[in-house]
Amino acid sequence: MTIAPQRVVTLHYVLSDVDGQLLDDSRARQQPLEYLHGHHNIVEGLERALDGQAEGAELTVTLMPAEAYGLRNESLVREVARDAFPVDDLAPGMRFQTPGDDGPEVVTVLEVRDDGVLIDTNHPLAGRTLCYRLQVLAVRDATRAELAKGHPLPPGTDHAEVEDKKVP
Repeated sequence: MTIAPQRVVTLHYVLSDVDGQLLDDSRARQQPLEYLHGHHNIVEGLERALDGQAEGAELTVTLMPAEAYGLRNESLVREVARDAFPVDDLAPGMRFQTPGDDGPEVVTVLEVRDDGVLIDTNHPLAGRTLCYRLQVLAVRDATRAELAKGHPLPPGTDHAEVEDKKVP
């Protein structure tokens, strides 16, 4: 079976930047990635590269920032009040998740000042060229419940029960 929209894909990946710095490795964590193809569960460029690949395929994909997590936007670096954070012992490099206009966003602390905190709400990988080494482990048709939810459901989920709870 090949990768196409409405199919669940299971794969292992090693993610690094163009300088070879390891950023993530699903095999080292013993946790393959499972996603619903065609539903924006992964970055656009990676999904496009995987389209049409079959189980067992191994490929290397290099994505420019615009195909991955976007270009850096310096207007997303700004100062906010210290009381905007739930902890007193802030330090550069700390990350927090906060609601954003388009869903949850990651806030990275850049600098802690006497009167405020300099933050960056760019995605931590924005502006970086990324290299993925991929191994496609499995491809299957998504269930109706997974299509309704827009992502794969955990193993052991009663897909019929999920369908019954769906609001018409």
